[in-house]
Amino acid sequence: MADVHKDYPAKGRVILHLDMNAFYCSVHEAEEPEKYKGKPTAVAGSVELRKGIIVTCSYAARGKGIKTGMTVRQAMRICPDLVIIQPDFELYRIYSRGFMKIAREYTPLVEPISIDECYMDITGSKIFGSPLEIAEALQKRIAEEWTLPCSIGVAPNKLLAKMASDMKKPNGLTVLRLRDVPNVLWDKPCDVLHGLGKKTAEKLERLRIRTIGQLAAADEELLIRQFGIYGSWMKSAAHGIDHSEVRADREQSKSIGHTTTLPYDVTDREDAHRILLNLADQTARRLRRQKLMASTVQITIRKPDMATITRSSTLRAPTHSTDVIYHEACRLFDEHWKGNEPARLLGVTLQNLTAEEETAVQLDLFDYKEQPRKEALTKTMDVLRDKFGESAVLTAGMLGDDPSVLIRNKRLRGTSLQKDEL
Repeated sequence: MADVHKDYPAKGRVILHLDMNAFYCSVHEAEEPEKYKGKPTAVAGSVELRKGIIVTCSYAARGKGIKTGMTVRQAMRICPDLVIIQPDFELYRIYSRGFMKIAREYTPLVEPISIDECYMDITGSKIFGSPLEIAEALQKRIAEEWTLPCSIGVAPNKLLAKMASDMKKPNGLTVLRLRDVPNVLWDKPCDVLHGLGKKTAEKLERLRIRTIGQLAAADEELLIRQFGIYGSWMKSAAHGIDHSEVRADREQSKSIGHTTTLPYDVTDREDAHRILLNLADQTARRLRRQKLMASTVQITIRKPDMATITRSSTLRAPTHSTDVIYHEACRLFDEHWKGNEPARLLGVTLQNLTAEEETAVQLDLFDYKEQPRKEALTKTMDVLRDKFGESAVLTAGMLGDDPSVLIRNKRLRGTSLQKDEL
C-alpha cells in the first residue's frame, strides 16, 4: 500500500458522514427486488385509509414529483402507479445494524445520528488506506453485503461532512475542505447551512443577510444581539468551522420519545388523551428498559398545516412511571391546546434523563404506602410484556383504531431517532 500519511492532515481530523439513500424504500427493494426495483415506491404510515403521510419515497418516485410529507391521496393523484408500502421498522433496524457494523470495522468512533446515518472519525484509520479509499470501500461493501445505496461526505469536521454528503445523491462521494467553503457554499442561501432552520433564515433575510457568504461577512456583535450565542455559532459555521467531536454511540440517550402521525384530524380531547396514553406507555417502557429516570416531559402537537408547537415541564421528582408521564402530558396538552383545534401529529418525549441507581426518588407524602405496590405491579407488567408481547397487558384506555395503538408493534412503529434500539 502506498504511503497514505500525506492524505491525512498533520493536525486536525478526517470525518465521514455516511447517509443511506431513500433508506426505507431501499431496504424494501433489497428484500424484494422483483417487486420494487426501479419502480416509484413510497413508505407511508396508513396505507389502507389513503390519508397517511409519505414518510419517504424512492428516487424513481421523486422523479415523478413525489415528496416526503405529502398525503398518500395527493401522491396517488400525481403518480397513479406509485407503489405504497407499509413500514417495517424491525426490518429497517436489521439493515441499520448491518451497515453500522461495517462502519465500525474501520473505526471505533462511529456516532449514529438516526437509523439511516452516522458520523465516522477516521483520523486514526490510516491502516485501511486514504480517506477516499475508505469511503469507496464503505460504499462498495454496503452495496454488496446489504444491496443499499449510500452517499458519503469527507471533510475536516462534522458540519462540512454532513453538507458534503447531501451534495450528490444517490451514491455520491464528495470531499469538502475548509478552503473549498468560499467557492462551494458562500453563494448558497442561508438555510442550506446545516443546523440553520427556515425561521432563522427568514429572520436573517430581514437583516438583508441572504447567502452563506453574507452570513460569513456579517458583524458578529449584530448576530449575537439578534440571536444570542447562536449568532456566534452561525458566523463560525458560515466559515466552515465546527469543533464538535464524533462521539461513539455507547453514551446514554439524551431523550426518549415517540410521535405518531394520525390519518385524520383529532379534535376531541378524549381521543387526544388516549393517544397520549399510548405514547406515554411506550416511552416509559423504553425508559425502564434502559434503567433510566426522566425529569422533564415534553409534548409535540402538529396541525394539518404543519405548524408545530412543543411544550415541556419539569417534574417535581424524576420518574419512570407511565401514569405520571401520561398525566403530565395531558396537563400540557390541555393547557396549550385550543378546544376543537385540529391536531394531525402528537408526540411525547422524555428529557433530562438520569440512571436509576444514581437518582434519588422522592416519596409522595400522601401516596408513599402505595408506591412499592405500584412499582411491583409495573415490574410484573413489564415482565409479562417482555415475554408475551407489548399487547399482552393493556388498560382499556389504550384501545383504539388510530396509529398510536400500532407503536406497540415494533415492526410497524419507529422514528429515525430511536437510537437505543439500533
